[in-house]
Amino acid sequence: MTFADGSWHQIFSFENYGELLVLVRNSLVAGAALGLIGGLAGVFVIMRDLPFAVHGISELSFAGASAALLLGTNIVVGSIVGSLLAAAVIALLGTRARDRNSAIGILMPFGLGLGVLFLALYKGRAANKFGLLTGQIVAVDDPQTAWLLGTSAVVLAALVVMWRPLTFAGADPDVAAARGVPVRGLSFAFMIVLGLAVALSVQVVGALLVLALVVTPAAAASRVTASPVLLPLLSVVFAVASIEGGILLALGSSIPISPYVTTISFGIYVVCRVAGAYRARRWGSRTTAPQPA
Repeated sequence: MTFADGSWHQIFSFENYGELLVLVRNSLVAGAALGLIGGLAGVFVIMRDLPFAVHGISELSFAGASAALLLGTNIVVGSIVGSLLAAAVIALLGTRARDRNSAIGILMPFGLGLGVLFLALYKGRAANKFGLLTGQIVAVDDPQTAWLLGTSAVVLAALVVMWRPLTFAGADPDVAAARGVPVRGLSFAFMIVLGLAVALSVQVVGALLVLALVVTPAAAASRVTASPVLLPLLSVVFAVASIEGGILLALGSSIPISPYVTTISFGIYVVCRVAGAYRARRWGSRTTAPQPA
């Protein structure tokens, strides 16, 4: 069997697609909510230089979800608990970038090791184990959807309340502190909100590739605009397009969702990076061109 007539159909196959589409109704709803949350949180992740923290939180989220799977309890709750613990530790130990990265470097292998241990002890379906790492699109049932939407609403409300002071503190923390903004408390609160956002994202895209949903869309948007309005808007659009497109493409294949989400997200970033570079060169050539006398 050649790649053309065999493996290609594992990647893209749309036989009985209409019937399969019903199976991912919950995932599409959850994906839209996660795209909104991931896109908005990602703006501050980029602004505050926290991509590494996202990865560290996802490892503890994976450990919490694995523990819940082993104990037969709610996986979403386990994932959230693991994320919140990681976010709190990073926020408390990492006041400076160097300290924060050291704490994350310690947490990541610890969380991953715990997760692997719990999965090794779990005797259930292998698909459940694999899904925690790489994501799955048909395992989001009604209770999980309710948890995801409810927690997404909490995260969205928190981001709305913190948006202006977070933007101020991210742009100039010293001036913000002088103006009475509780920078340290705000930073801790945002890490907790980020922990919730990461925990929600892990449920669909998996622990290993959560960066594609929380970091890449905002990074792509920042390449084409610095507008305080367009930046979060484009970040959300890119995140929703990545996850919804990934779900719809993965539905017609036997491949996990994560390669589709990451490929779409990376493709958007490449396009935005090229467009941003072209605009910068064109703008620069115009400003440096000699002016007529």
